[in-house]
Amino acid sequence: MALADSKGFAFITGSAQGMGKAIALRLARDGFDIALNDVLSKVEQLKEVEREVQAVVGDGGEGGRKTGVFPGDVSDEESVKDMIAQAVEHFGPRLDVFVANAGIVTVKSIIDTDVEEWDRALAVNARGTFLCYKYAAIQMVSQGRGGRIIGACSVSGKRGRPGGIAYCGTKFAIRGMTQVAALDLAKYNITVNAYAPGATDTPLLGEVFTDDTEGKKQWEFLGTIPLGRIGQPSDIANLVSYLASKDAGYITGMSILATKTCGNNGSRRDQQAKRTLFALRSVSTEGFTSTSTKIVRCTMQLWYTFELWIKDWKCK
Repeated sequence: MALADSKGFAFITGSAQGMGKAIALRLARDGFDIALNDVLSKVEQLKEVEREVQAVVGDGGEGGRKTGVFPGDVSDEESVKDMIAQAVEHFGPRLDVFVANAGIVTVKSIIDTDVEEWDRALAVNARGTFLCYKYAAIQMVSQGRGGRIIGACSVSGKRGRPGGIAYCGTKFAIRGMTQVAALDLAKYNITVNAYAPGATDTPLLGEVFTDDTEGKKQWEFLGTIPLGRIGQPSDIANLVSYLASKDAGYITGMSILATKTCGNNGSRRDQQAKRTLFALRSVSTEGFTSTSTKIVRCTMQLWYTFELWIKDWKCK
């Protein structure tokens, strides 16, 4: 297949796996050349992703995207500067999209979180995003053609959750940085937005469920998701694809939820509603007249509807 004309290149951090990998593949399909990044220990995974990106066929039937692998630590300033400079040398001064996707997750209460864990989460998630935003912006400003900077927020950056003191703290920070960077960079025609996933099927989610031997935590997660399923990396990649597109040129400063979610109370109410629906479907008609059966079923249907209404109200 012939090499297609590129829109420019997109740089995606944390792209050896999970959402970062899905984003790289989707943006390649959209016509961007792809710069891949992760920590040095994941170089082999990055090379495998690179091969997959090179095999991508675009929506117009074109293929052969130009790629590059640029390992580095997003929490280290010199590393971030170097990996962006190397990418620009490789692709040319055409950095059109930067996705600051790299991050780590911690699941501990405020009492159990030690200072080292707190500092590590802040270093990777918050300082890493700041450095990527900053040096991507510097490069885009120097090019004079605008650009798209996209960060990785979370539903945990919009609502606290138990055991999320460090993770939620960093994601709230990313949400704030995204708003401020959008204001600072608007005059350069650079938009800054973030995607805010809920539970998504990635290796990081596996870390959250490590101690969930009975599946209780997974059930609680599902209870907060209206569609009743865990998100897939491709779901998030589709959102990023839009934010990176020309169609999103008027959107900036936003941290966009991938799906509507609600908190722990909503989860319990959702379970109550599901139990009610089960009871509604399994209620015996034995011994009832036709009219009395209808009354029972209508009453239970109203109860179920009321539970869903309360759940929706609690989510707002």
